Amino acid sequence: MTDVRCVAAGLAFPESPIACPDGSVLLSEMAAGRISRVRPDGAVDLVADTGGGPNGVGLLPDGRLVVCQNGGSTFGIGWWPYDFDGCAQLFRPVGAADEPVTPQLQLVELDGSVHTLAVEFDARSGPTPLVRPSDLCVDSEGGFYVTDGGTTRGRSRTVTGLLYGTPDGCLEEIVYPLEMPNGVALSPDGDRLYVAETRTRRVWEFTLSGPGCVVGGRGLATVPSGGPLNIGGADGVCVARDGTILVATLGAGGVTAFAPSGQLLGALPLDDPMTTNMTLSDDEATLYLTLASSGRLMAVDDWRSALGAPGA
Repeated sequence: MTDVRCVAAGLAFPESPIACPDGSVLLSEMAAGRISRVRPDGAVDLVADTGGGPNGVGLLPDGRLVVCQNGGSTFGIGWWPYDFDGCAQLFRPVGAADEPVTPQLQLVELDGSVHTLAVEFDARSGPTPLVRPSDLCVDSEGGFYVTDGGTTRGRSRTVTGLLYGTPDGCLEEIVYPLEMPNGVALSPDGDRLYVAETRTRRVWEFTLSGPGCVVGGRGLATVPSGGPLNIGGADGVCVARDGTILVATLGAGGVTAFAPSGQLLGALPLDDPMTTNMTLSDDEATLYLTLASSGRLMAVDDWRSALGAPGA
């Protein structure tokens, strides 16, 4: 039987877990404005105070962290996904931050100090401010792919895209437009990039000729809807060494797995409809997931059997 364990509880809307060789897991706590380390025994240590709303986190080769700082939100209990009877009431972002931070990429040094890396990017139209950075992944060269998730105000929504950056602060747009781009991950050989659009549930596959160089793309797959209202959303993405693509799934909660061809392999639903992201341990024996609204970091052993993925 699949072993699903709670590693830590009481986290403040966790996101973007990174499994470390010592068995600990780095993650962001968006509602608390901090980066934390969860030890194997469940103890939680502070890594850095970022303020605002730290979302995606990437580990650079030199041990520093790049953080998608979305600017922050007010958190509380709110209806989700709609405001009518029968919807869930979840701990989630419910409004603008009382003390917002400029949306940016932040660099966390080894001593825990935090610096602004970039507040704008180069678009075809010229320098453009970041709207609400969402997630990122680091490549073998130490550069990183960033999704700018955008914002919704009233009945208007910003349209954003995919960016490529380097630790010296250079940041440029490489794909536009995307509809609420969120999770992003590289294939094992680094020549394909997967990007999830939350609202459309679509997973894009972009072909790369080099770092930050997109030469092709296709709609790879769509995350099925599920849960009590039969809705769905695609959040964080990670990729196993055999190419299996894992997508954190909103609505049904848990994770959905696809083959590199786009074939649906299976799903493991969990009891939090805001399953935001996941990571694999170094040996890929354990899948860690952040359940944001309930504030938990979960671990799934024998995850391939649970998902029906290859190698089970």
